Amino acid sequence: VAGTPPEPSALGARIATAGPVAVHLRERVPGAGAGEVAAALRGAGRPVLRYRPESVDVPAARALLREARLREAAVVVEPLPPDPGPLVRALVPSDVTVVLAGTDAPDPRWAPGADLLALDAPGGATGGGDLWRRELGPLEDDSDLDRATAAYRLGEEQIRRAARAARALAAFEGTAPTLAHVRHSARLVSAPLLDSRARRVRPAVGFADLVLPEEPLGLLRELTGRARDRDRVLGEWRLRTGGGRGRGVVALFAGESGTGKTLGAEVVAGELGLDLYVVDLSSLVDKYVGETEKNLERIFAEVDRTDCVLLFDEADAVFGKRSEVRSSHDRYANLESAYLLQRLEAFDGLAVLTTNLRSNIDEAFTRRLDLVVEFPFPDAAQRVSLWRSCLADTPRAADVDAEVARCAEEFELAGGAIRSAAVTAGYLAAARGAAVTGADVREGARREYRKAGRLVPDAGLPWAP
Repeated sequence: VAGTPPEPSALGARIATAGPVAVHLRERVPGAGAGEVAAALRGAGRPVLRYRPESVDVPAARALLREARLREAAVVVEPLPPDPGPLVRALVPSDVTVVLAGTDAPDPRWAPGADLLALDAPGGATGGGDLWRRELGPLEDDSDLDRATAAYRLGEEQIRRAARAARALAAFEGTAPTLAHVRHSARLVSAPLLDSRARRVRPAVGFADLVLPEEPLGLLRELTGRARDRDRVLGEWRLRTGGGRGRGVVALFAGESGTGKTLGAEVVAGELGLDLYVVDLSSLVDKYVGETEKNLERIFAEVDRTDCVLLFDEADAVFGKRSEVRSSHDRYANLESAYLLQRLEAFDGLAVLTTNLRSNIDEAFTRRLDLVVEFPFPDAAQRVSLWRSCLADTPRAADVDAEVARCAEEFELAGGAIRSAAVTAGYLAAARGAAVTGADVREGARREYRKAGRLVPDAGLPWAP
């Protein structure tokens, strides 16, 4: 029997008063649904026995049922071990209420002939500000707690674990819990297992570090707002269309190399208090047919269950245009694109795609994007700001500010190239044991022009007097 569950408290109360019943909860986040329902059962006055089997142990399951009968308790089993059929048959059917939970769909072969009620587990409390406050106690900056936790899709049990970790970390540092402790602990609780296929970046920048025109800055702020408010807009306000579409947020950052696309993704992650995971294309793309799609599915499935920002850098390598089928290679390349189109429809996470050539992205992908942010090449005034931002903490000679203004006019460099030029100037100054000078700044700019194969404006011609 399949259905859609009510709210966690109502579901737990209904299970508590339904008499002996067997329920399978399919969870998005491991442990979230089972924890919320167990808490609701206890709130309804029903004792609960939690069982976390590492393997199938039928004698232990039968002993658990005996204990549940003596206590008139419900049994909550989470997570189910691999091949749980014998365990499920030992527990279901019985004269005890049994709640099974896991991320996989139930298999009818686990308990043939048994009435196993199959439900999607409650999706977890986004934000959960009231629960955070109860679990944390006094907080230094309580007014921003709802906003700080809005991006985390944590269940009640996960919030409790994160709150305990935040209190412990604050006690270790000898302070009261702060929003920094809350965010750190929430990241640990919801940390995805993506390290084998993606590189984790702990955001260390904010909107103050971005030098962009007002329009792209506004769109980046809107992206963070969409991530925080998606449950309200798509869930409570029912603005999500049918067809099994998820609640994910997907954005495309387009612009020339070095204009700040990756930095923008890091800023969004930092604003939301999430980790940024950069997909490693070398571990994603496989020469064997179908393996690339399997690798992508593992990444998408993990991001669906956890809270992070997933970055596909140089996304046109994966999300490129489909072509006319002229060979078997074209056919399988198109199958990969078709899989991605379908998977984005059901995506529940937060992803950013970046590309230097927006025209290379298939139009079908563009339709499924929530936002497209254009990162323009910086003008002279923005280049001055970029130079000053890069050199802000560097010891500088008196002539640096004037030279920065001249270099910003003469050398048309993007933000990434300016950063590299500033690093070069820093190394030149460090080698002399002195502060950065205007000559160091100009030399750094010259080297970036030479790397790009461009004519250096002030290099002079060999025949010049």
